[in-house]
Amino acid sequence: MPDKPRTLLIVEDDPALQKQMRWAFDAFETVVADDRESAITQLRRHEPAVVTMDLGLPPAPDDVSEGFRLLREMLTLAPDTKIIVLTGQHDRENAVKAVGLGAYDFFAKPFEPELLTLTIERAFRMYELQMENARLAALEGGALAGLLTRDPGMLKICRTIEKLASASVTVALLGESGTGTEVLARGLHALSPRVRERFVAINCAAIPDTLLESELFGYEKGAFTGAVKQTPGKIETAHRGTLFLDEIGDLPMPLQAKLLRFLQERVIERIGGRDEIPVDVRIVCATHRDLKAQIKAGLFREDLYYRLVEIIIDIPPLRDREGDAVLLAHAFVQRYARENGRGALALTDDAIAAIEAHRWPGNVRELENCLKRAVIMADGNRITADDLGLEAAEGDLEWLNLRQVRDEAERRAVLRVLARTNNNIARAAEILGVSRPSLYDLINRFGLKKES
Repeated sequence: MPDKPRTLLIVEDDPALQKQMRWAFDAFETVVADDRESAITQLRRHEPAVVTMDLGLPPAPDDVSEGFRLLREMLTLAPDTKIIVLTGQHDRENAVKAVGLGAYDFFAKPFEPELLTLTIERAFRMYELQMENARLAALEGGALAGLLTRDPGMLKICRTIEKLASASVTVALLGESGTGTEVLARGLHALSPRVRERFVAINCAAIPDTLLESELFGYEKGAFTGAVKQTPGKIETAHRGTLFLDEIGDLPMPLQAKLLRFLQERVIERIGGRDEIPVDVRIVCATHRDLKAQIKAGLFREDLYYRLVEIIIDIPPLRDREGDAVLLAHAFVQRYARENGRGALALTDDAIAAIEAHRWPGNVRELENCLKRAVIMADGNRITADDLGLEAAEGDLEWLNLRQVRDEAERRAVLRVLARTNNNIARAAEILGVSRPSLYDLINRFGLKKES
């Protein structure tokens, strides 16, 4: 996809100077405005990264009040835009005031085009760096803010989402319900060039088969009883954006054929209509079902499968994400305590142990509902396993002692190698990477003499 053009907005009421500036700055895509209202219109329409503006604007070019009013409005509407103020030769006071309000820089008239070009280049570079930082911050926070994780597998998935965001491929998110598929789908959209357009989601399992077609493809007025007006479907609504098809494995066979045609031709027909409507949309789908098993059972089209799964991301369930259940639990407690005015709430040790021990078949969704209920129902400022409705786990904290964990790992390793080498001490020591005296010490410490 081509880079976004470097758009420069020139706000200048002198036609001759306006023309001169457009010629001098032809390296940029320039748009012009000659008063405050037209400048705001151009700002909204073109979203320029950089603006040059004269403070003296109609209806009173000799007064700077209209210029400062425009400066404030532009900074409110587009705070990231870099605004370079052009002032009179001896008007340093207003220049300093403009910078104090948030202008990027100022330049005195008459100006040297080459010097002003360098300032504009720096402004573009600063804008691009800020946008890149915002994009990276979105990955760590905003774009994937609903997906807290320390699990290496999930962190790898987050990196994969970043790589795929700008690629024009269909992505399939495969995993159990409640694992965060929609959060990842929204992250793909937020990090993609389509972020300015809509993210549209539809759950194929939540809508009756008789209504799902009209929800996806829309309908014309009079197409069926109750169709009182022309209504675009979800696919059409997502034009230029992202369409998230959740639970795609539950899509009825007749609609699978219609969806396949759309994916091949990129056109749709509303129910009751004859016109083909071109739609440019990125498809992201998700399902908890085994689509290959569905294909073997005759419940899912193989040709549709290969259209939908250009890239597959397998999302592990919460029980397989090391440490994530407790990490998320603390975050949910803080969020719902704040929302419900409960002040400072904390999880007790038995609650943490119970969270770690529970299998969470409903994944993050189940965990969130559990913590939300516990925050509301807890009597004091501490949430216990009873408040969570979970059984207290036995032997919780003592197993977190690093020395015990290390000793147990060493004991198992020695046992395994001795068995593999048929109690050959020299060979076992070589495999374990220790000396024979050290191995004898380990055997004695772990009481393995008889077994060896």
